[in-house]
Order: sequence, then C-alpha cells, then structure tokens
Amino acid sequence: MRSILLATAGCLFSVLQAQSQSAAIKKWADTQLLQQAPLKQTQTGISIYEPATGKYWLQHHDDQFFTPASNVKIFALYAGLKLLGDSLPGARYYENDTALFVQGMGDPSFLHPDYTWQPLLQLLQTTAKKIYLVPAVNQYQRFGPGWAWDDYADDYQPELNEWPMYGNVARLYHHRDTSSILPGLFTLQTTVDATLRSPVMKRDERSNTFSLQYNPADRSVSKGYVPFMTGTITDLQQRLEDTLHRRISIATVPPAGPFKILNSIPADSLYAPMMHRSDNFFAEQILLMSAARQWDTLNNKKTIDYLLSGPLKGLPDSPQWVDGCGLSRYNLFTPRDFVTILTKLYREYPQDRLWEIFPTGGKEGTLKNYYTQQFVHAKTGSFTGAVALSGYLVTRKNKVLVFSVLVNNNREKAGGVRRAVERLLTMIWKEY
Repeated sequence: MRSILLATAGCLFSVLQAQSQSAAIKKWADTQLLQQAPLKQTQTGISIYEPATGKYWLQHHDDQFFTPASNVKIFALYAGLKLLGDSLPGARYYENDTALFVQGMGDPSFLHPDYTWQPLLQLLQTTAKKIYLVPAVNQYQRFGPGWAWDDYADDYQPELNEWPMYGNVARLYHHRDTSSILPGLFTLQTTVDATLRSPVMKRDERSNTFSLQYNPADRSVSKGYVPFMTGTITDLQQRLEDTLHRRISIATVPPAGPFKILNSIPADSLYAPMMHRSDNFFAEQILLMSAARQWDTLNNKKTIDYLLSGPLKGLPDSPQWVDGCGLSRYNLFTPRDFVTILTKLYREYPQDRLWEIFPTGGKEGTLKNYYTQQFVHAKTGSFTGAVALSGYLVTRKNKVLVFSVLVNNNREKAGGVRRAVERLLTMIWKEY
C-alpha cells in the first residue's frame, strides 16, 4: 500500500512539475516575445513537444493554419525517406542485343556539378548499342501550383521534368572578353554596357535564348545560373545528343521487355543539401521520383495524396499540401502538423542521421549564423510575410524537444523575426 501511495505521489509531483514548467514558458513567451516587436502584430503559432514524455511544453495557436514557406521541405524529406530507399532511381532501362532503351525517373543529380558519381552517364557513354529515349508517363507541370511566373529566370525556380540535366539551369561564365554557356547548344547573346557595376544575365521568357550584358572595364570573373526551358521530349533528346556527342533516337513504341532500375547517388547526399541550402529543385524532384519509383508515373500530386491518405493519415490537422519546396502560398499547415511529422521522423530514423540531414545551428546552411551553441537542428523557411522554423532542440539537460514556430503577416525583415524566435528557444535550452 505504501509503495502505491509513493508511486501515486511521484506521478502527481511529475504532473504538477510539468504544468508549472509549461506555465512558466507560456508566461515568458506572452510577456517577452508575443506582445513585443517584431511579433506583436503578426500571426504566430508555436508548438513545442517532448517525445519522451508525450507532453507539450508550449502551445500557442498551434491548431491554426499558416503558410510555412520552405518548412514544406520537411514533408518532402519524409516522402523521400519513406518511398525512395537508400539510393535515388537514376533511370529505367532495358537492353537487347542491339539497343539500349532508357527512361527518365526525375533524378536531379544527372550532370549536376555537385555530384561526380554518374552511373547513368557511364552507362550511356560506354554502351556500343543504339540508344533509344523512352518517354516517361508525365502527369505534372513544369512549375508548381501558385508559383510566381515571373521568377522563371531565377535560379531558385528551375523547371521540373522527367530527366533533369545540369540541375535544369544554364551556367553562364564571363571574364574580360570571354563568355560561355553550358549546355553549349543554347544561344548566348552578349552586349556591352559601360554603366553596369556587374554583369546582368537573363533569359528570354519563351525560348532558350540567353543574354549577358557586361562592363568591359570589369575584369572580375562572373558566373550566373539561369533556368532553361526543359521543353518536349525532342528538346531532351537534343540535350542528350549535345552531351554524349552521338545520335539518340526516340522510342515511339517502348519494348515489352522488363525494365530495370539503375540506382543513382545515395539518397542522403541529396537530402542534406536540400535541407541545408533549401534547394527547391531537389525537393520537387523528390516527389516526382517517389511517384516514378512507386507507380511508374511522374506525378507529384499522386505522391502527396498517397502520403496524406496513408502514412500521414494521423496528422492532427488536414493540411493543404500542394508542392514539395514551399514556394506556393497555397500550402497551409499547422505547427502541430510539423511537430507530428518531426516526431515520426525521430522515432523511425536514427538521430545521428537526422542531425546530418537537418541544418545545425551555428554550423552550416541556413542556420549558420543562429544558435551558435549548436543545440538546434531545424529547417528554416521564409518569403515575404512568412518566417518559419521547425525541427529539434536538445536542452542543456539533454532533453530532445520537437518544435515548430510559424509566423505569418510580418512586416519587419525575416532576420528580426528569426532573432526573436532564437531568444525563445535559447531560453528553453538554458533553463530546462
């Protein structure tokens, strides 16, 4: 009887202690954060959760919907981890005695300068057989829903397609009187403008005609990255011919033989840069690759619908999830949605692996200048009027917390909002 009473008293003490802690954190947030600039006139949602105890440390409007910007990449990461396996699917291929048939599966690493391991390129370069390009089953659009059309020439918004090359961006180079473009089949027009401080690199809206304006007095080396139009299967054929320096044919009737999947780079070597530098293109292609591997169809919506109706059916709120990278303002998620998926990741995958994939405060990527004590592993997100941070916090007492802070309708710069959130998370790290 005595042991039962002691156990009951211990449980009651733990509950009261947790309630007191939560109340103290809420009071601090109310007085020191939410009622002061830069958050006072914003819409802010906060959810902080401890997986080990199943207790929320702080909940503030965490059941309300927000535009989360690049925090959506956390969901894209989950899609890849759940559906792609250890390696990316480089391509489907089939070969007989005389021909090699190849079909793209959306792998963004092909000829990307970040990746020297190129198994698909090696296959294409070493075969003596005739190469046939097999069109994929494409059910996607080159831009995501709600993306800004006039960002077509900005390097953070490359087009999506079945067989990316060079990250689907043209690489422009200029030094003194030398200018070049890769891929070399594109047109590059150069003009001189003595008023420029630095070169201006653009692309025509409706064609792969690129322009470079430069000041002849500028002796520095300049490099630029401008997305190209991916076009049709014929355009893809031309780019492959330009790269391989050999004839490529298009298979109008694919062979009946069984296709194999040629694995590409290790999946984590794509996930880490996607999260560290917030790579929109990688995030989008993850959704396409997932659909290509699972259903032989490039359809990002199919991947999203499958996850929301299956592995993520238990989300506390039903999100409006429309793209993989978060460029769209149509995306709507709650902070506790992010806490839920982050908790799933934490329980399903090794902590060391997650810490490598997520940016670490004070160390690298988008968090390099924040959380210098390196106790936060999280994904940032921002565009005009939206700032987000979701991930993991390890306190001084070595408690692992899952958190999500979403801020919308902010008028001040993102940096001020980030510093305000940093004060909250640093306080929790120090005190608990």
